[in-house]
Amino acid sequence: MGGRALIGTQSKRTTKSVAEYTSPTQTSELTSRNLGDAKKGANLFKTRCAQCHTVEADGGNKIGPALHGLWGRKTGSVEGYSYTDANKKKGIEWNDQTLFEYLENPKKYIPGTKMAFGGLKKEKDRNDLIAYLKDVTK
Repeated sequence: MGGRALIGTQSKRTTKSVAEYTSPTQTSELTSRNLGDAKKGANLFKTRCAQCHTVEADGGNKIGPALHGLWGRKTGSVEGYSYTDANKKKGIEWNDQTLFEYLENPKKYIPGTKMAFGGLKKEKDRNDLIAYLKDVTK
């Protein structure tokens, strides 16, 4: 894929809510850390992802699997979530690059996935969402 992946430093292991990322005091901390803007990513998550996914450690599965612990996890491996065979057999580990590619077009990246999301076509949107998810799913 021709996109650039989010590159940044590791952040401390905390779980923050969407509301915490949308407060003005967080802006400078979030935008200086990565190629993506976690504040914008929090808003994207709220409007495009939160209906189906949770990010909190105790959030659990919804229509989609819980995203807490996403980095380093294999596709199709969240306990208690009913994945398609395509997700189980994809065999990749979630990281900045694989998530960047997946978020562009989930059905193309994992043919047979049941995720009903058309993707984020703009690289900036994907980087913003990754910046947010990378911090809150640890």
